[in-house]
Amino acid sequence: MGNGESRVRGVAARAGGWSARHRWAAIGIWVLFVVLAMGLGSAAGRVDVKDSDQLKGETHTAAKIIEDAGIDEPASETVLVQAKGGGVKATDARFRAAVDAVVKAVEGTGKATDVTSPYDTDTISKDGRSALVQFDMRGDSETAGERVEPVLKAVEGVQKEHETLRIEEIGGASMQKTFDDAFGDDFKKAELSAVPVALGILLIAFGALVAALLPVALAITAIVATMGLMGVVSHVMPMSDTANSVMLLVGLAVGVDYCLFYLRREREERAAGHDAGTALRIAAATSGRAIIVSGVTVCVAMAGMLFTGLAEFEAMGLASLMVVAVAMVGSVTVLPAVLSLLGERVEKGRIPFLRKAMERRAARTGGESRFWTAVLRGVLAKPLVAVLVAAGALLAIAAPALGMKTQNLTLDQEFGDSLPIVQTYNRVNDAFPGGSEPAEVVVKAKDINAPAVKSALADFRARAISSGASRGPVEIKLHNAQNIAYVYVPLVGGSDLDKAGASLTKLRDEVRPATLGKVDGVQAPITGQVAGSQDFNDQLGGAVVPVFVFVVVFAFALMLLSFRSLTIAITSIVLNLLSVGAAYGILVAVFQHGWGASLVGAEGVGAIITWLPLFLFVILFGLSMDYHVFVVSRIREARLRGRTTRDAIQHGVVTTAGVVTSAAVIMVAVFAIFGTLSMQSMKQMGVGLAAAVLIDATIIRGVLLPAVMALLGERNWYFPKWMNRLPDLTHDESAELAAPPVARDDEGERVRV
Repeated sequence: MGNGESRVRGVAARAGGWSARHRWAAIGIWVLFVVLAMGLGSAAGRVDVKDSDQLKGETHTAAKIIEDAGIDEPASETVLVQAKGGGVKATDARFRAAVDAVVKAVEGTGKATDVTSPYDTDTISKDGRSALVQFDMRGDSETAGERVEPVLKAVEGVQKEHETLRIEEIGGASMQKTFDDAFGDDFKKAELSAVPVALGILLIAFGALVAALLPVALAITAIVATMGLMGVVSHVMPMSDTANSVMLLVGLAVGVDYCLFYLRREREERAAGHDAGTALRIAAATSGRAIIVSGVTVCVAMAGMLFTGLAEFEAMGLASLMVVAVAMVGSVTVLPAVLSLLGERVEKGRIPFLRKAMERRAARTGGESRFWTAVLRGVLAKPLVAVLVAAGALLAIAAPALGMKTQNLTLDQEFGDSLPIVQTYNRVNDAFPGGSEPAEVVVKAKDINAPAVKSALADFRARAISSGASRGPVEIKLHNAQNIAYVYVPLVGGSDLDKAGASLTKLRDEVRPATLGKVDGVQAPITGQVAGSQDFNDQLGGAVVPVFVFVVVFAFALMLLSFRSLTIAITSIVLNLLSVGAAYGILVAVFQHGWGASLVGAEGVGAIITWLPLFLFVILFGLSMDYHVFVVSRIREARLRGRTTRDAIQHGVVTTAGVVTSAAVIMVAVFAIFGTLSMQSMKQMGVGLAAAVLIDATIIRGVLLPAVMALLGERNWYFPKWMNRLPDLTHDESAELAAPPVARDDEGERVRV
């Protein structure tokens, strides 16, 4: 690629060389860094994202008003009292007796406050068969789930005494407890099982315990260090538990991948007859460079989340960016030092039968994959056919994505009928549409008891019902000391977010301006579950284009400068977008339409959770660069050594097939674990990531990439002369180490690769 011989060689080779020569210093610095990062993070503590910072728009305004007023909104609970048959009504004596028993039992626990009877609040359904006893939990709403059990038991006791009626509790605290009991360990199990799964696959890949432990150890130390750094950074940009989980997922994936690439190359060079020092230098110059290019590209992709303006996404993006950067630095510094220190001992703990099978396979194939050799023979023989078939198949898979519908999943969509509380949620919604997730109007005034404000509140309550946005009852709760009122409006549409969204729009655009909007000095932002979903969708929709442009443009620039080829940069972007599109198509087909959903233990819920498409785009665009950079680097290296482009493609793909397959299997296995969780949103994330990585490592890298490069031939290395002024990040260390002949094209002319 037109590099001068006198140019200073790459960072990866220099870092690897220094670490190998000063191995104890390199290892000591890394250990010190990890310990210091963890210590500083522990001392600083983690600042989490506040509710008021989660979203912009009205949801943010409402949360800010509540926060500034110092109001701790309690966890609200509801007890549904409902006739099982058609004969009993709320006016009947035994129904009244059951309601009185519920009120008495709840008050008797001492855990509840503001217990209200449906006969006082008019929370009786239109058909007269259902009524709601409402109350608040005492204490902090964040920990209410830990204190709600006595209340649940008291309600169960009343149910046993009135078996002809259905008496069930639902609310923030009871749902929190139910989900913690049912799914609280889901994430922990997934996170804990990810490491053994990765280790098991690495044992099969390397056939030796020490070699298998190295990638896992690097990934874990990178994750531990990043957890500490997150604590420090959170004082500038708040973090969250979600960001922590995503960081762990990404950290394990890239940490293992980077170490795997490096270690496999070092072993390959030793198997080719090089001494340990030379093998390590070649691995540093080649795989080390690929790791840096890949790592920087992944960091750029993760940085795209910072453009969303959503605090949760910003936290996930920064946490992922940090763990990738830490794993990348560790791979090119401490890993060479450890390999230099271990030498042949990296093969300790050999598993006899695996080792023998690997040696026999290596002797037969010369280290190249027989499967991919056979596939490539067909691909390179008819590259145009391969492109048309593979691209056509991926476009067909991606086609359902054109009809993608995104929304925040309702309780029944998220959990199905697996939990009794979901059935209670549906019954409350059927009897009191929107009652489970009412709109909340946070009204702030100079004097909340001023006649004009009171009149406007009464008008708002009446118009909310007369406009058709709500069927009532509309409840108003005053906080006189803070001059704030909460207005709870059950929305027509209930759990149907499209219909409920239309009701919300009516409240915001028609009812509010005609009532509260006419009083000077009154703020009345509308929040709640439906409003939060709508505001989130609006903000995320506005962020899609900036994030997309940022990630694509910067990834293109990095590929252009790293490979000094306009063609490689363009094809990299196109192939990655095709991979992401196919993942979207699978998500929509399985989770929106329900095609084959039972095969992954899921069901068609009619929508994809709002945050997933953008999240998947950023994560997949970054992670797919791992394989792409690694494979293309090997092809380019072979071209520099004098092979024709077609031979270089063959050599690059088949020699990297083993390590790419191992890395992909680990990623697919780890992501698939999240696909086994009970929550539909986690299933969608796990299946989407696993499917995309599988497609990327097989169809994209094994068929489309070589076929496209074979069709392009020498045009793969096209770099316009006017671009020569751009920075040169190619670093041809491999040429210096192996002293290859000058690369020439098929006519014998010298080429600039």
